[in-house]
Parts: sequence; C-alpha cells; structure tokens
Amino acid sequence: MDVLIRADYDQMSKTAASRIADLVRKKPDCVLGLATGGTPIGTYKELIRMHREEGLDFSKVRTFNLDEYLGIGRDLDKPYPQDQSYARFMYEELFKSINIPLKNTRVPDGLSKDPEAFCVEYEEAIRAAGGVDLQLLGIGGDGHWAFNEPGTSLASKTHIEALTRQTLDDNYELFYKGAGFSRDDMPHFAITMGIGTILSAKSLIMLANGKKKAGVVSAALEGPITSQVTSSAIQMCAGKATVILDEEAASSLRNIEFYQHKEKLKATL
Repeated sequence: MDVLIRADYDQMSKTAASRIADLVRKKPDCVLGLATGGTPIGTYKELIRMHREEGLDFSKVRTFNLDEYLGIGRDLDKPYPQDQSYARFMYEELFKSINIPLKNTRVPDGLSKDPEAFCVEYEEAIRAAGGVDLQLLGIGGDGHWAFNEPGTSLASKTHIEALTRQTLDDNYELFYKGAGFSRDDMPHFAITMGIGTILSAKSLIMLANGKKKAGVVSAALEGPITSQVTSSAIQMCAGKATVILDEEAASSLRNIEFYQHKEKLKATL
C-alpha cells in the first residue's frame, strides 16, 4: 500500500486524476469504479479539464458506481432528474462533461422492482466486464466504504444496506439540506458494492481530505482490520492500493515519515 501526502485538496485531486488518466491512456477500454460524495469532485473536475484541454479520451471507458440510494435513481422517461440520486450526481459532476457513452456507465438501480435480484445482476455485470481495473474510494466519517456501514462483512458482495444515523446526518448536510429537502425525505436504505466486491478490483485509490477525517484515516490504515471500520479492509487488498491524502487528513498517522520516505525512494526506481 502506498500512502501519498499532498499539501492540500487541490494537489490531492490532481494526483488522483493523473493516476486515473494514466490508466485510461494505457488501457482505453479500462473499467473504472467510481464514487460519489464531496471528496472526488476535485478529481472529476481535473479529469474534465484533461479531457477538454489535453484530449483525454473516455469513449471506450466503462464505469461502475459504488452505490445508490434505494427508492430513487434514474427514471427512464427522465434519464437524469433533478433529484438527489447518485445517478444524477455522476451525470452532473462528470459524465455530461466528458465523451463517455452513457451506455458505458452503470450506477446501481435504486428504482429496481427486485433490488435483491439486481444486486446479483450487478455483480455478474462487473465480472462480465472483466472486473474493475481501478476503484476510486472515499472514506466515511465512521470509516466506512461506499454504504458498507460498521459491522458489514469484509467478504460482502453487492447488497442492500440500512444506513446509520451518522451516514444520514453526513449525507443530509452534503446532498439534501441545500436542495430544500427535509430529513424525512432521505432514503434509509441503499444498494452498495460490498467490501469483497471492492477488494476484487485490480487497484484501489482511496482519497481523504480535511482534519475531520484524520482519525478515521489513521484507524483504517494503521489500526486493526475490523468490520467496525470497513475501510480498514484496504490493508487486505491483494491488488495495488494507493491512499492519497492532504496534510490535514494525514496528520494523525503514526508512520507519516515512513510513507513520505517510501514515496521518495520509489521515485528513484
């Protein structure tokens, strides 16, 4: 696992976007696993800039998103309604501004009439695509990945998850409060890739920024591997795992000097 520490959110985002762009250039038909939330927005903005100014080509890229609220999502008559779905988020923050065919993008279907069957189908679709080449991740306030709340099995596959009060509070502030929705409007369940699904990706990039994430970052990277902090599963990643942090998010790491030393050494190889 590589831990890369950058001065601020902007530099963190550019580093992540550069890693993703390198893969897209080397493997134009790569499969990207994508995340929502405030953290990856800077990375998506940089990818959009690279597409517009440097010709970064997404025309053959395929994507699978980590999760979606249950009960909202893409409406076939209105493909991207102005709601709080993650399908809308991805369209607004990335897909509409790059040349990726929308048929190549997959977000879990929160409107599925049979969500349990959909979870099985989503796993099968990922396998049929050859698996995820690079999975982009954030980290929740309690250390969770996607909607894999504390206590979720570290071997879990795509499934339905009940959301904790902390997740509901965090997402209300990020997605609902400013849009005029009340807390009662929020879905309390979600479809999410499982921890086992995430770990099956060939490589992972986890992003975190800000002082408020310092504690959970330390727990995930340097604490015990536990289902109570589902992102701690990154320590089990069989593929290449890269964690990109700003200085504030890295501030509680015990081995920070080693991580910086390791990056400098690897640059000389």
